Amino acid sequence: MRRPRRGERAVAALSADAAGMRVGLERRVAARAAAVRARIAAAMAAERVAARVEGESVLLSAPGLHARWWRDLALREAGRGRSGQ
Repeated sequence: MRRPRRGERAVAALSADAAGMRVGLERRVAARAAAVRARIAAAMAAERVAARVEGESVLLSAPGLHARWWRDLALREAGRGRSGQ
């Protein structure tokens, strides 16, 4: 059996550390996405549009919502992340 070359142990340790970093990164990305969905729902609520978050979607409902969407810049901007905040 050959002796490990210089750096091979470091690579194995780095792989384990990288896996832990990946889990942490995935957790932060998920939290950020949830915060974005919550901000969209809050912006819609400020425009008197009922909004609820279901999974990865923000569901909206209001009378005449489709017509308001095209008429009202604030609704379109909230969906693009530009709610003036």
